[in-house]
Amino acid sequence: MSIDAALSDNANMFELAPISLWLEDYSGLRRQFDAWRAQGIADLRSFLMEDTGRLHLCTSQIRVLKVNRRTLSLYEANDLDHLVANLDRIFRDDMLEPHIDEMVQLWNGSDTFVSDTVNYSLSDRRIDIQLRGRVLPGHEESWDRILLSIEDVTAREDARREQDRHKLYAEGLFEHSPVSLWVEDFSRIKQLMDDVRQRGIVDFRVFTDVHPEFVLQCLSEIRVLDVNRETLALFLAPDKKTLFQNLPDVFRDEMEANFREQLIDLWNGVLFQRREVVNYALDGSERHVLMQFSILPGREEDWSLVQVALTDITARKKAEAYLEYLGKHDVLTKLHNRAHYVDELNRLERKGQRPVSIIILDLNGLKAANDQWGHAAGDGLLRRVGEVLNEAVKQPGHAARIGGDEFAVILPYADQRSTEAMVEEIRRLVEINNQYYSGLKLNLSIGAATGMPGEALESVARRADMLMYEDKREHYSAGNRADI
Repeated sequence: MSIDAALSDNANMFELAPISLWLEDYSGLRRQFDAWRAQGIADLRSFLMEDTGRLHLCTSQIRVLKVNRRTLSLYEANDLDHLVANLDRIFRDDMLEPHIDEMVQLWNGSDTFVSDTVNYSLSDRRIDIQLRGRVLPGHEESWDRILLSIEDVTAREDARREQDRHKLYAEGLFEHSPVSLWVEDFSRIKQLMDDVRQRGIVDFRVFTDVHPEFVLQCLSEIRVLDVNRETLALFLAPDKKTLFQNLPDVFRDEMEANFREQLIDLWNGVLFQRREVVNYALDGSERHVLMQFSILPGREEDWSLVQVALTDITARKKAEAYLEYLGKHDVLTKLHNRAHYVDELNRLERKGQRPVSIIILDLNGLKAANDQWGHAAGDGLLRRVGEVLNEAVKQPGHAARIGGDEFAVILPYADQRSTEAMVEEIRRLVEINNQYYSGLKLNLSIGAATGMPGEALESVARRADMLMYEDKREHYSAGNRADI
């Protein structure tokens, strides 16, 4: 092939290349660099950043000699002159840092330079590009022939930006979720459970009954990858590091039993679970939470990515507990109410629990106090009965207000002797209580009975009630008619 033919082929390859090609003359830039070196400039990057006008001086020394067809179409230029006349519209805005990088690479002695930057077409369309430059062989001293290739990577960068937007959206949903979110790695737990299966274990519940240490081992293998802001607020942690260092204080007590049930569900293929559990904040206070556990899609085979959502239901649990308390307690005296008293009698009757003793008490003088001093005074006496009985009766005993001025004490396992001791203790506490209150004196009529073998508890209660009325008659026969 002749030299002319080779040159023609090279020209055709340049002209028809599928990417943008530029042939440029950097000899003026080379002379400018030499002049700055002679002035003692050593750090070109700092020198250019100090005064960006110096970068513009650099670019003014570069001459565009030739571009190919792809370049004209990419930048929407009619011809080379049209392109060169509008270079200030093509190279602008986001090009400062990348362009300085190109200059620094050449300054440091490299024959090649690369950068990722942004250009603009003459219709102001943004073009993300990957630029590569090379000093052509034989021109290393003068830099009068530099070949640039510019690849349009806008589609790739658009996809990356879209991916970044989705990532930021997902991170925003995670970080600002109004419920506590945890991202965890259960892959080691999956491996441990697979090992158990390979040993021929079929009933995992029985296995964990026999080997409770396996549950603890699995619990120790949970890797917490991340938590959101609401998690820190829920557990009163100042930061993630502090929370992660104190996880044993968060997950304790009955959490082991709950975690065991969680493992049993996982063993049985339940990859989405919901259950109510109790955790603890770093100050030790309880956190009742609704836990929603899910192996994330695509991670079903190794459990390497798990999301746990914790909804704080502490307020609801407190409300439920208070409603339950109201259903079983008398608000005025803080004792159990009649409904609880009846339920406890029935429970003990069903169990056949014996011995059981019952004490029936009646507040003397309540009507007189209400009539003479008002109902506030009467309520005060009732509250004082509550103080006495709450102090005297401890578990497994139960004290209840079963009527307006009538009270009852149920004493499981108590024989006649211990019941008589309880009556004496109540009377002693009444005397002490009267020492702390001036004015109206607290006075109780008391009857007690211990169940006999085969006797229904309802009959025991009736006997105690009859004995209480005998005590009341003796009280009033002794000249206390004003108490009625």
